[in-house]
Amino acid sequence: MKTTVEISDGVLVEARKLASREGTTLRALIETGLRKELRERRSRKAFRLRRASFKGRGLRPELARANWEELRALAYEGRGE
Repeated sequence: MKTTVEISDGVLVEARKLASREGTTLRALIETGLRKELRERRSRKAFRLRRASFKGRGLRPELARANWEELRALAYEGRGE
């Protein structure tokens, strides 16, 4: 199947030189690289964030309407300056 892709000039020049040195074609080099990338991506497991909740009761009632600055000030109270 034919397709068109845009490759930066520097990468294309380097790829052509590599293909020439290795006695292969640019097409074969690109296909090899794509196959390798596809294989690596298939084998990666999807990132899953671990469950990190605790048995709390949520936000304290007096903080229910607090803005970010108030919450941050409370979190850092007594630390630093």
